[in-house]
Amino acid sequence: MRFIRSLLFSMGMIAAVLVFTPISLLTFPLPFKSRYAVISSCAKFVIWWLKVTCNLRFEVEGRENIPVETSIIFGKHSSAWETFAFQCIFPAQTWVLKRELLFVPFFGWGLAMLRPVAIDRATGRKALKQLVDQGKERLNHDSWLVIFPEGTRMSPGKQRKFGFGAAMLAEKSGHPAVPVAHNAGEFWARREFLKKPGTIKVVIGKPIVTQGRKAGDINEEAEAWMMQAMERITGQPQEIVERK
Repeated sequence: MRFIRSLLFSMGMIAAVLVFTPISLLTFPLPFKSRYAVISSCAKFVIWWLKVTCNLRFEVEGRENIPVETSIIFGKHSSAWETFAFQCIFPAQTWVLKRELLFVPFFGWGLAMLRPVAIDRATGRKALKQLVDQGKERLNHDSWLVIFPEGTRMSPGKQRKFGFGAAMLAEKSGHPAVPVAHNAGEFWARREFLKKPGTIKVVIGKPIVTQGRKAGDINEEAEAWMMQAMERITGQPQEIVERK
């Protein structure tokens, strides 16, 4: 039964992407928030369809911690789920992502309409400068920015040391950093087709003040919060994974 439910979900998600992509391309002349309202409808459909087909829901703790001002989301990355669900939880947003994703047919074309910060990690300092410069521009034009500081999806029970880019952007821009933990990886695991029914728990932390602080301090506070939040959500200690 889980296989059939997961298959129905995947078919619906693919169909939604195929339908919404041409519509997304037509929004190009519109202002960002208008484009976002149209394009994010696809993500909202996917999350709804996930609930219908796989009985997989989510609950949010800490909505009162979402700031009024444009902010940087320091998100836990363990699944594809959060790339859709964050659009249902937070204001209009774009993402820091790998440049290669923009070349994925249909899916990447829709992403491009939301002006993500698409970086080439192999370029090192050039990528960091791009992240800071373009990130500040997006934030200053009323777009929240989603960053996954771990840099890749991590298996349940593991937390990778945060990269420097998100904290450097927070230092240079002065915009608040909002840490977000969740256990989606326990239900929609990386590289796994089958979805488990249940309720994903999302915890939004209090905004981390970044003005006048160094990136290292910001990262340290965000990492510590994420570790504690994940241990509380999952009921198990988190293994720190060093970056290679």
